[in-house]
Amino acid sequence: MSMFGQNDKAHSATNSAAIIDGSDATFVADVVEASKTMPVIVDFWAPWCGPCRQLGPAIERVVTAAKGAVKLVKINIDENPAIAGQLQVKSIPAVYAFKDGQPVDAFMGAQPESQIKAFVDRLSGETDAGAEADALVERAKQSLELGDVGGAAQDFAGALQIDPQNAGALAGMARCYLQNGDVDGAKGLLADLDDTAKKHADVIGVLAALDLLGSAEDTDTTALAAKVKGNADDLDARFNLAEALSASGDMEGAAEQLLQSIARDKDWDEGKARQLLLKLFEAAGPTSKLAVSGRKQLSSILFS
Repeated sequence: MSMFGQNDKAHSATNSAAIIDGSDATFVADVVEASKTMPVIVDFWAPWCGPCRQLGPAIERVVTAAKGAVKLVKINIDENPAIAGQLQVKSIPAVYAFKDGQPVDAFMGAQPESQIKAFVDRLSGETDAGAEADALVERAKQSLELGDVGGAAQDFAGALQIDPQNAGALAGMARCYLQNGDVDGAKGLLADLDDTAKKHADVIGVLAALDLLGSAEDTDTTALAAKVKGNADDLDARFNLAEALSASGDMEGAAEQLLQSIARDKDWDEGKARQLLLKLFEAAGPTSKLAVSGRKQLSSILFS
């Protein structure tokens, strides 16, 4: 049985119009049954809603331009509150996409027309959903590099809405959690990854970052820094300081200490400093400024 019940009044499910006004009474015919033959978009709106008046014309233009690839059903929730209640619509505008009788995608609030088009293209099969998700991940990575954690999180979330198992998006969202100090949130997001996802370069990096954060949480960096300042050749203290700095999230500071250690003794303690430095590069990400600059400095030291 459909989640929407079977008691709707009879209504034509073969309405040829791409855009129609719907109701609670005709929802099963207009949306649930109709979506078994073509994708259906439902726009929940109300006359008093300003963002609805902004979104409405834009979504109608995009649906019209789709030339019959999708159908739009507009439902005034003031007059028809039942279906919106079943879908747990908390705010409007709220837009749902239906295929094969079930909701498959959604977004809330007014959106740029380009985003609406991407939504419709994805629904109608005019775009490669995997490629779209990957493009959002790449844009989010750039935002994260620029320090725009909020913008990055929005794009990572968008990628996950398209592809919930996208390893790059999961890793990126975990990095956003880390940037905001939510270590448990990052761990929880990655807790159920399968073996294939764990081999993804972005996932490997963020797991390395989590490992570093937990390596020396209770160490007093101030005391260690003073010890290193008092004896620059105390490589044990310098290594411990690097571990403590990385555990506190200061990967740049940790890398600086490790590079100085390697410059003093390339093979100290069987290359221990170099091993931790490479893990820092992995945690920061292979294209990060830390990794790119740090590898150049490391090569300069090792081959000087």
